Amino acid sequence: MNIPPNHPRRESLLIRERLVEGFKKGVVAPEGLIAHGRGECFDYLLGERTHDFALKAARVAVAHMLLAKHPVISVNGNTAALVPREIVELAETVGAKIEVNLFYRTREREEAVARQLLEHGAVEVLGVGEDASATIPELFSERRRVSPRGILIADVVLVPLEDGDRTEALRRMGKTVIAVDLNPLSRTARAASVTIVDNIVRAIPLMIKEAKQLKSMEKARLEEMIRSYDNNAVLQEALRAILERLRELSSSQLLINP
Repeated sequence: MNIPPNHPRRESLLIRERLVEGFKKGVVAPEGLIAHGRGECFDYLLGERTHDFALKAARVAVAHMLLAKHPVISVNGNTAALVPREIVELAETVGAKIEVNLFYRTREREEAVARQLLEHGAVEVLGVGEDASATIPELFSERRRVSPRGILIADVVLVPLEDGDRTEALRRMGKTVIAVDLNPLSRTARAASVTIVDNIVRAIPLMIKEAKQLKSMEKARLEEMIRSYDNNAVLQEALRAILERLRELSSSQLLINP
């Protein structure tokens, strides 16, 4: 699709095109297209920009990953379609493993997502085929299947574009869960240890930038960042930002009079 450089919705349309291409390649499920539209609505409400509360959460998320013994980045179809190269770079920067995990799971989709990541520089991708031989207790969807070398033994798991059931189940297992979710009201956002309320196409590059800066920081300072973090306060800030934007829009002239 040829999108004019001056089109007011160019970036949004380019993101949609990447998802459509991912769908054609078998990476994105049809339901993933619907989920993206829901998230895009919240991005409108956030002004389609990264806020200070997202930066705060991203820094703490990176601190968790840098201090972790077994950090893992869980990847679904939308994530693989939108930020495959960035996921690989983040994993390399923080020393994390990459694992495929899908709600609408088939062997073909597992392989398609893994192939997408490998084509963008990943050396190894877990959670494909027989490697997903372990299960998450008390979870009954296909997301329960995980790698015994990855999510099962992970102490910190990054779950961008996640569903709430697995976030809650991972927390019950004692894991630190980092979510990227544009909806601060979602079960995922509320159940996660750290929630980055931002678009994934902005959040993952932000995490890479922060990881490169924080890698040289002393362990004690990273631990203090984590201790002083309040995820509930971050979600409240996100909601206030949405409310403020709605107030601004409601008091402005939304319609152009003839």
